[in-house]
Amino acid sequence: MRALLLSVACLALLAACYPLAVPGFPSLQSTPVPTRTLPPPPTPYPTLILVPTPTLAVAPLQDVVAIAAGGAHTCALTRSGAVRCWGWNWYGQLGDGTKTDRPMPVGVVGLGRDVVAIAAGEAHTCALTRSGAVWCWGSNGGGELGDGTTTDRPTPVRVVGLGSDVVAIAAGWAHTCALTAGGEVRCWGANVGQLGDGTTTDRPTPVGVMGLEKGVAAVAAGGLHTCALSTDGGVRCWGQNQYGQLGDGTTTDRLTPVDVVGLERGVAAVAAGWGHTCALSTDGGVRCWGQNQSGELGDDTTLQRNTPVEVVSLRRDGVAITAGWGHTCALTQGGRVMCWGANEFGQLGDGTFTGSAVPVGGVGLSGVVAIDAGDAHTCALTTDGGVRCWGSNTLGQLGDGTTTDRNMPVEVVEIEQGAGAP
Repeated sequence: MRALLLSVACLALLAACYPLAVPGFPSLQSTPVPTRTLPPPPTPYPTLILVPTPTLAVAPLQDVVAIAAGGAHTCALTRSGAVRCWGWNWYGQLGDGTKTDRPMPVGVVGLGRDVVAIAAGEAHTCALTRSGAVWCWGSNGGGELGDGTTTDRPTPVRVVGLGSDVVAIAAGWAHTCALTAGGEVRCWGANVGQLGDGTTTDRPTPVGVMGLEKGVAAVAAGGLHTCALSTDGGVRCWGQNQYGQLGDGTTTDRLTPVDVVGLERGVAAVAAGWGHTCALSTDGGVRCWGQNQSGELGDDTTLQRNTPVEVVSLRRDGVAITAGWGHTCALTQGGRVMCWGANEFGQLGDGTFTGSAVPVGGVGLSGVVAIDAGDAHTCALTTDGGVRCWGSNTLGQLGDGTTTDRNMPVEVVEIEQGAGAP
């Protein structure tokens, strides 16, 4: 990211609510949240420290089967079940046992090779293993690692209080959620309502979401809100609602799930950004609601919406969606990526730095099978098992070995095996 500072108002909120601060994002107002006793990170953000690799040969990252984009870091799950991460590492969210930022992938230590899914939050990361266990690492100021403490961890720790029946995980700004085989949702971490347990008490171990003891097919964690897709195709959301991101027609925060207006059925997937949410319908269309100051709802306006609106100029051939801080992307049946919203760092991937309130196509991308959006960067997994990223790169989150922002996709590379690869 460019060397920008968050506004005084935004920094005060983040320092008070969560011990996180990432430079280079739009100023946001927020509702009052409980104060925290944890100290904020230094301001301005410290100079990026990179491990010099000028003489080492690099090659494209390969054999990737899943990707997860966090605030300013990214992770990949390989075919062998190993996890590799790169980018911002101030809180140890790369899991390599250090707090050194990395512009290329490094292995997560002590995790083994039986991981089946990964999720990346603002400054923490989690992995689901084949046995149904969940492991997390990185920032833990709100208890988002779920180990019963609020101590940051540069290597994975196991989430306590979960059974062996977890089938999916989701990570938000400073909270995490798990979906069980029985369709129950359990969440932990910072809480202004996003844990859905009827309180605003931070939880360092998992608690059940009220009313979601069964019948859930998928879960999405956003900035300060969470949403669930039910097995009958409906969407329910809870947490902060200042921008209408819960989609219930109000701006009232909710401590327990509420129905999204007009989405009682027919939804195939849901994605939660910082202050907005989107749903992919079974017919391939996309509808979004919430904050829209950068056009992230894709309705060709910048008007906040408290209920879902249709994304315009998007053919009904969507197969996946993802939401970042102020931008949104959709993957089409043909393997193309369409994005809209904020673009000051090139996160739309269209070769410009100009935002768009309607979808624009990514340049030089084809054969994409999965996408994920971070705060101001986006990544795509291709059919050949490679990863390409674009957008903000000040902290190395694009994984191309540089810290240069990119408005078009670049390949994620790693040090060649045998050449000092960590």
